Amino acid sequence: MESKHIATSSPFSLHRGCHECNLSKLCIPIAVGAEDIDRLEEIIRQGKMLNRGEYIFEQHTPFRSCFAVRSGAIKTFTVSEEGEEQVTGFYLPGEIIGLDSVSMEKYSCSAVALERTSVCEIPLEKFEDLASDIPSLQHHFFSLMSKEIQESRQLTMLLSKNSAEERIASLLLSLSTRFSRRRLSGTNFRLPMPRSDIGNYLGLAVETVSRVITRFQNNGIIKVQGREVQILQLDELQKILRHDTKCLEQQKESALNAR
Repeated sequence: MESKHIATSSPFSLHRGCHECNLSKLCIPIAVGAEDIDRLEEIIRQGKMLNRGEYIFEQHTPFRSCFAVRSGAIKTFTVSEEGEEQVTGFYLPGEIIGLDSVSMEKYSCSAVALERTSVCEIPLEKFEDLASDIPSLQHHFFSLMSKEIQESRQLTMLLSKNSAEERIASLLLSLSTRFSRRRLSGTNFRLPMPRSDIGNYLGLAVETVSRVITRFQNNGIIKVQGREVQILQLDELQKILRHDTKCLEQQKESALNAR
């Protein structure tokens, strides 16, 4: 049986506060005025360090906190009764983990560090008390939950399409957009996850992932070296999405007309 290292709640080594964090405009503090930022900092446990493979929380364990990624990357996944793993998401700095479990007593998935990572812990009970006094904070939290639901639906729609090219193009474009939001390069970045996780997440075999990436590279759309990705033709990736979406709509229309 695989040994799992669950991160403890003690070693917080990055003491820079929310008001000094360069991710504040992507995270919870964006909803808080300067006069309330100190109150928010009092409840958040900042700078918890995790090594690659270390768990933040496990599926079915009691839900107590959400976590904001400060650096590094996190993978979330579920494990079925048969022991099959299903990757459900990848989280980058400024993104919140655990929102899908807020209405539940237990975590709906497990979360593990893909690389050296730091997170800030947001205890839900204390956060709810504070949010009741700060309407903008409560509204922002609901917006984050709504976004989580929307992204889950988008993934379901993505996996309903047959094209492996469209799925991988969608992931690359998503990462490009998210890195750009962090004022990082949206055309030169490192994939934090292995291809096996990409395949699991997109419902593709690892060999298929590799074939599509090689095809994109041969067509001059991207350049790949290990996990380093350079997008050479962003518009071509976008065309792949638009073309496959149009084809899918035509197939659905044909199926309806045939009834």
